[in-house]
Amino acid sequence: MPSPAITALDAAGLPYRLVSHGAVASLAEAAAARGVAVPDVVKTIVVRRSADDHLFVLTPGDRVVSWPKLRALLGVQRISMPDAAGALAATGYERGTITPFGASTAWPVIADERLRGREITLGAGERGLAVALDADAAITALGATVADVTDPQPTR
Repeated sequence: MPSPAITALDAAGLPYRLVSHGAVASLAEAAAARGVAVPDVVKTIVVRRSADDHLFVLTPGDRVVSWPKLRALLGVQRISMPDAAGALAATGYERGTITPFGASTAWPVIADERLRGREITLGAGERGLAVALDADAAITALGATVADVTDPQPTR
């Protein structure tokens, strides 16, 4: 039985390619396993505005959410990330598998502007499974707001 993400992609009529890979321990490992560059591994971040109000933020793999930019876009002073149990309750997916496609609630989606015009990979709702698809088509299907909401990944 396909994951809710695959069912949602099929229902939306979005062309995609399934990418099955084993367990990965880092974003770099995910990129290598998927055969793509790190920026093309899109992270789906669940953000909580209030107890029953969440949203998804899609970020390129080489960038991080800029909390000041995101708060300004949303016009709020405070936002947070739910813990693992809160993310599961809000989306129906465990951390590491979260995607806006097929989530238990269709929360609003914000996509970083750097995703446009490229093929991306997203989690597909199951560990070791991703989908590769056109970012612009995904943004349109999700009704995502596109904005500059990230900063470069800090170097360590």
